[in-house]
Amino acid sequence: MVKIKKFIFNPFQENTFLLYDETNECVVIDAGCNDQNEQLELLTFIEENGLKLKLVLNTHCHIDHIMGNAFIVDKYKIPSIAHKDDLPLLERSNDMAIAFGFNIQKPPMPTKYVNHGEEIEFGNTKLKVLHVPGHSPGSIAFYCEKEGFVIVGDVLFAGSIGRADLPGGDYATLIRSITNNVFTLPGNVVVYPGHGEATTVEHEKNTNPYF
Repeated sequence: MVKIKKFIFNPFQENTFLLYDETNECVVIDAGCNDQNEQLELLTFIEENGLKLKLVLNTHCHIDHIMGNAFIVDKYKIPSIAHKDDLPLLERSNDMAIAFGFNIQKPPMPTKYVNHGEEIEFGNTKLKVLHVPGHSPGSIAFYCEKEGFVIVGDVLFAGSIGRADLPGGDYATLIRSITNNVFTLPGNVVVYPGHGEATTVEHEKNTNPYF
């Protein structure tokens, strides 16, 4: 069984997720830890629970979701995974950090790029990659069919959707991504967004004002 630990990091109140199962292998999704206290909070949880960190996964590469990538990759010597269409965001990450008043360690380039439909495995857990562009060109979600949840980054929120006015964003593409690749999942699937609280596919299909 997969356990999900949520951390809320950096001034953007970004959700960083740590997923682990009975093998004690784990992955970090969207490492937003930006200062030593946040880094220590994440490290302490990993160490106190005897977890073995295997991967850093990126739903997308906006600055608030990648602030901790360099720290974690350097600390654990593990791969970082993203979609190739967000590479321009990574390449401009230092400029974006400066624009928002942050000083971050330059995030490493991904070790591997993944595409729609691929599976990522750790321990006894499988996550299916769903390409859901619109918030950013390379936005992806991670769907665990067995456990009934999907981690969507900033594509869909409880009662809202992600911004489409940032570089590389597109409103029509975002709506299509959610409709075709998130709302087609079973209604009881729990949706974990990149900010705010969890929701379900059924609840958003029935109540989200953008649909």
